Amino acid sequence: MATFKFELVSPERILFSGDVVSVIVPSVEGEMTVLAGHAPLVAVLKPGIVMLQTDANNGKEFYVSGGIAEVNAESLTILAEQARFIEDVNLEVLDKEILTAETRLAGSQDEAEQKRLADQLVQLREFRGVFEDRKAA
Repeated sequence: MATFKFELVSPERILFSGDVVSVIVPSVEGEMTVLAGHAPLVAVLKPGIVMLQTDANNGKEFYVSGGIAEVNAESLTILAEQARFIEDVNLEVLDKEILTAETRLAGSQDEAEQKRLADQLVQLREFRGVFEDRKAA
């Protein structure tokens, strides 16, 4: 299987850096799967799970609250607003992110920022429901 370089970077640290077979990315335009040789693009991320496959038997999952993904033929780099190992995510963490976004929205005077925060709130609430269903299954 062809592999490519992948890095997942949060403001605090690099959560993953290495060769992967595929990565599923939660972009605002919809989920996309990146494979070796992918066409170059830049995508805005929404809150969701980044799923990567390191080989035929090993995968990893991470939660991102948003950010940017940059793809080229040799690599994928995700610069996440916030990122966590999926094991470190629970409903309390998501509720705290929702409350933070609500507070920032209530205090914002900038129309563009209000729209961005309102969109982020919708995405966070949607992901919280998906996450809750996933944990129940």
